[in-house]
Amino acid sequence: MWLPNHPTPTRRDNDPMSSHRTVAILAFDDMEVLDFAGPYEVFNVAGELGEGSPFSVFSVGLTEAPAVGRGGFTVTPTYSLDDAPPADVLVIPGGAGTRPLLQDERLLAWLRERAAEVELLLSVCTGALLLGAAGLLERRSATTHHDAFDELAALSPTTKVVQGQRFVRSDERIVTSAGVSAGVDASLYVVQELTGPETRDRTVSEMEWMWQS
Repeated sequence: MWLPNHPTPTRRDNDPMSSHRTVAILAFDDMEVLDFAGPYEVFNVAGELGEGSPFSVFSVGLTEAPAVGRGGFTVTPTYSLDDAPPADVLVIPGGAGTRPLLQDERLLAWLRERAAEVELLLSVCTGALLLGAAGLLERRSATTHHDAFDELAALSPTTKVVQGQRFVRSDERIVTSAGVSAGVDASLYVVQELTGPETRDRTVSEMEWMWQS
């Protein structure tokens, strides 16, 4: 869902429509393939086609070991949690692998730390469960995969769980998306928020994506 009236995140240099941004995407075992690959494609294409190469993308694993997602999809992380540099945008995919991570205090602490530093935090699908477990969705609106609405409500009772929207602007720094392919729409929304409609339109055209407005 397109939400044009929400405020644009404030860039550290106070010029949100300029400068290069780094995008970190979390990788973990049993992640959903498109939850990871969809946002990766959006930000990578936007970085190639946007004026001034506005984005570069890297992956972050829980360790340095390859993360094996659904169906054997494998990502060799660029960095681990221990050595990942700061990023401007952080993407948290979903998938069955989020459930064992809900009790991973090391990861949850890392998410809380990075959420305070990034310009924008984006969860895809059941990645919102990790944000909820980390306490980042308290007293905020959020969405997730349609099969996980009750899980999110139980993990974060003060969160207003929004159904029927492709993505939700939870606050100035957080965007949560619905399941799987909705992460592409949410990522395109972020591209427009941070760089303007021209780069978003170039990215949509290159990807031949059916833009959800």
